Amino acid sequence: MKRVGVLALQGAVREHIHSIEACGAIAISVKWPKDLEELDALVLPGGESTTVRRLIDRYGLMEPLRKFANSGKPMFGTCAGLILLAREVAGHAAPHLGVMDVVVERNSFGRQVDSFEAELSVTGLEAPFNAVFIRAPHIVGVGPETKVLCEHDGKIVMAKSGQFLGCSFHPELTDDHRITSYFLDMIPSKTGTLLPN
Repeated sequence: MKRVGVLALQGAVREHIHSIEACGAIAISVKWPKDLEELDALVLPGGESTTVRRLIDRYGLMEPLRKFANSGKPMFGTCAGLILLAREVAGHAAPHLGVMDVVVERNSFGRQVDSFEAELSVTGLEAPFNAVFIRAPHIVGVGPETKVLCEHDGKIVMAKSGQFLGCSFHPELTDDHRITSYFLDMIPSKTGTLLPN
């Protein structure tokens, strides 16, 4: 079975674990560098990106996370997780992990009280996806090899760049596990070839 880690420092960790398990994979909470061992993929949940970064540094996870990213294994960032993955964060001098070829802008859809849900058309999904946006960022720029998967009100809210998947919203806060399943399909099969997505 596929073994998928969830960075368990802040955010909807339990909901991501539930979604992963609902898709038939093994979910593992990640708090320490040793927890990254033997994983096939990793999810970076939402939360508050500055707080998560501070906790990443406190737990000595920054270099292990970069090593994991450089290993070629898939990583999925939702909301603040997308900010952590991005190669550039608008208005900030330096990125966090800086591994996904996108530029993001924080809090693009307002404050916590401005949270909303929207029906999205996502490339690869046959039916619309009901997405939850909470203090969400959006993608303001993409690299030449980055594939835009979804837009909302003219803003890019989901993209795939190599083995990195990122979205502005929180797919784990719904009972619709299709985006989690899409991510799991990015995990290479045991023969070394990518499963179709």
